[in-house]
Amino acid sequence: MNLTLKVWRQKNRTTQGGIVDYQVRDISPDMSFLEMLDVLNEDLLRKGDEPVAFDHDCREGICGSCNLFINGRAHGPEAGTTTCQLHMRKFSDGDTITIEPWRAAAFPVNKDLSVDRSAFDRIIQAGGYISVNTGGTPDANEIPVPKEIADRAFEAATCIGCGACVASCKNASAMLFVSAKVSQLALLPQGHVERKTRVENMVAQMDKEGFGACTNIGSCAAECPVGISLENIAILNHEFLAAKATSNNLA
Repeated sequence: MNLTLKVWRQKNRTTQGGIVDYQVRDISPDMSFLEMLDVLNEDLLRKGDEPVAFDHDCREGICGSCNLFINGRAHGPEAGTTTCQLHMRKFSDGDTITIEPWRAAAFPVNKDLSVDRSAFDRIIQAGGYISVNTGGTPDANEIPVPKEIADRAFEAATCIGCGACVASCKNASAMLFVSAKVSQLALLPQGHVERKTRVENMVAQMDKEGFGACTNIGSCAAECPVGISLENIAILNHEFLAAKATSNNLA
């Protein structure tokens, strides 16, 4: 396939970026989208031009690093798919493909298509964990957990933190990400001890990072590559209201 790429180029956080047009030729339909970008960068290097910066790691749909906005959709046109799992057979010969970084104030552009998603890390550091005393490894079945609860916690835990929910939301809200992390721990008995401080601290950090408010449009769940449910936002709201009703933190 021969394609026209309209790629966002930006030198760094402080400079103004813009769309630059490129042509790529002889692209195999069996290539992944990132492999196609590798071909583009090889062409640019041969010409002595600066390659396009983009984030990637596992290329197996696990790490969530391949955050690209493709033709107006997070991770591209195929539902339930990360960019690294998107194959070029989803496009046609002669297509024009627009490639941009995530658009959110809390995700500043590092360079070109690479964005800083460390805001997610700081939200996790604020409370997305369980504090336990170190010691011998406990038996896996020491604390019985009903299968239904275990399955719901596992489904929430599948969030890969890619940020597609933020990029897809008109308000750049991180509620789906935060709710998945809160739900995962709130559903399990091990997470009950810290459930109040956890949700208060994580929501406070989310607001501090500058993410927008949730208005329940549902675009976050629609574009989530691993299918995180909106039910988690309901769990987050329940946990937050319950925590605030009995909290000593009046902020």
